[in-house]
Amino acid sequence: MQNSLFPDLDDPASGAGIAAATPAPALVEVADALPGRLRFGTSSWNFPGWAGLVWDREYPEATLSRFGLPAYASHPLLRTVSLDRGFYRPLDATLFREYAAQVPDHFRFMVKAPSQVTDPLRRDDAGRGQQLNEDFLNPAVARQRFMEPALEGLGEKMGAMVFQISPLPGALLAQLPALIERLGAMLAALPRVTDVAPDAVVAVEVRNPQWLTPQFAAVLAEHGATYCLGLQAKMPPIADQLPVLRALWPGPLVCRWTLHARHGPFGYENARRQYLPFNRLMDPDLDTRTALARVIAGTVGAGQNAWVALGNKAEGSAPLSIVELARTVRNLL
Repeated sequence: MQNSLFPDLDDPASGAGIAAATPAPALVEVADALPGRLRFGTSSWNFPGWAGLVWDREYPEATLSRFGLPAYASHPLLRTVSLDRGFYRPLDATLFREYAAQVPDHFRFMVKAPSQVTDPLRRDDAGRGQQLNEDFLNPAVARQRFMEPALEGLGEKMGAMVFQISPLPGALLAQLPALIERLGAMLAALPRVTDVAPDAVVAVEVRNPQWLTPQFAAVLAEHGATYCLGLQAKMPPIADQLPVLRALWPGPLVCRWTLHARHGPFGYENARRQYLPFNRLMDPDLDTRTALARVIAGTVGAGQNAWVALGNKAEGSAPLSIVELARTVRNLL
């Protein structure tokens, strides 16, 4: 607010007094050994339990949500963040511009497209599908409600623009070849992101393994998009998703590791309850971590960019998962 008696507290770039945790020398050493084209990050940043990991002490969640991004972006390993909130409601260029002003020049954002264009169903407040969504994969909606404001606001700090397609009902799964063509028509109508952000890439994440076909990979390749490796229980392990990435090679890696498979496809709330306050690795998943590290090392080792976002529900604490993943990648490079 312009007339505030405390304008520094209203300017998100000030950090409102939120200080970053002092990183251990060993962590800085790992970060310095990784190529700049590899960007690790988390899904959002408003977690008080990250005290001592990202923040110097515990702050209220609302304070972190509003003012925590500058401290988050000063962490040596956190070079991106996934703006998942845009999935629930489209964000405008002003808010994107505000986010961009809070991070250093090397930082890049991952942004999820709004469900208005990626969910085949209109849903009620409890998440239950009510009717078919007429805006699903609509090119005009994708441009106007997502691509244009994000590119205008973030500019060169745009990294990965992720269209996370929600689970398809059975009737639409039966029409998957036609839907893949519809996806291609949407991708063809999108602005060329590299005109604004040279590092940027459009990625498509899916929640039904039936999408993972040669036709799907061919449509992504035709329109300059990539596949977002989705690590959660609705999708098969990394090895079963790799054929799509191989079909798109050479190219960047976009990955979102959001949920430990042990919780099942609907286990987000159960994982949240078990893992709070997200300050320990409660369920280390060495198999997934090792497989992902190999994919990352192969990608960046070949000179390609990689954006990798982790959620707290992957192993219990996203920042600690990133530290362990970064160490594994460094040992492979």
